[in-house]
Amino acid sequence: MQSKNLVRASVLCLTIVIAFIAGWEMYLRNTGLAVDYDDGDSLWSDKRCDVYQSTDRAAVFIGSSRIKYDLDIVTWQALTGLKAVQLAIEGNSPLPVLDDLANDKNFKGNLIVDVTEGLFFSSSPENTSEPKSRIAAYEKRTPAQRFSFQVNHILESKFVFLDKYSFSLNALLDNFKLPNRPGVFVFPHFPMEFGRVTFERQDKMTDKFLTDTSLQNQVKNIWEFFRKIDTEVPVSGVKLDSILITIKSDCDRIKSRGGNVLFVRTPSSGPYLAGENMGYPRTKYWDRLLAFTNCPGIHFKDYPAIANFQCPEFSHLQPKDAVVFTENLIKILKEEKGWSFKKM
Repeated sequence: MQSKNLVRASVLCLTIVIAFIAGWEMYLRNTGLAVDYDDGDSLWSDKRCDVYQSTDRAAVFIGSSRIKYDLDIVTWQALTGLKAVQLAIEGNSPLPVLDDLANDKNFKGNLIVDVTEGLFFSSSPENTSEPKSRIAAYEKRTPAQRFSFQVNHILESKFVFLDKYSFSLNALLDNFKLPNRPGVFVFPHFPMEFGRVTFERQDKMTDKFLTDTSLQNQVKNIWEFFRKIDTEVPVSGVKLDSILITIKSDCDRIKSRGGNVLFVRTPSSGPYLAGENMGYPRTKYWDRLLAFTNCPGIHFKDYPAIANFQCPEFSHLQPKDAVVFTENLIKILKEEKGWSFKKM
């Protein structure tokens, strides 16, 4: 008798859990949210494995968050026939990844480097620690971690509620609007609608974010918050020279193995762009970067078709504009930079 009661209780408990999970999943999907992948060390490492394809098979993208939003991977792969290997990391300099690829004797492919000046030309360790951590995690991956990643991928591809950055206990607590205690410093929290991550590591704004000006203003306020606490003065003189020398050395090593390196200045707008132009004058930074490294570059302001995007929060393209940007990027690469593609 006791055994039967235990079975019934177990079945009831399982039924309640399944019903709760199903209800939670349906609710989240009805809000318009799509599946979102954990864009941590494991996903980055999975893409890092793809860099060894030849120049007629793939292109590798490094940088910060702009290229993750601005490159529409579906459009890129459909028009070029090349796989897009996305290795950019939000809020960080791409230079550690550039150096990692330069030191990798097996890498000799196409490399497109996104230049967001405040991060790209930064000498602050805060802007390089995460890329270095991901590189170390990639190098130390175990078979067990690789297997776990594959299992997680299957589950993440099916359920919205597994998004740990939005629906874990810590993430849900972060959403509570509580005043900070005196002396406690807390970074602002990005709204989940600002970016959902695909398995190819592309970030996309949600429809809700594009129509909700309060969410857009929330992100604009975060940019203003970072501007106010940023005490780093734009590098110049010897520090800038040292950064450029390191970049040139890395580019030269990749090119010496038959690879291609191209820099791209992705769009920004409004006061964000005005501030970047003031802090990082083009002639002193962008133009000098191309001349010093002897690498080609694409600056969005040089091309009317992509020169005047209005970013919803001043710094990243909405999905439909990302398609237009990607189409024009491909056209420029083919017609002006001499890249050849299987499709066009």
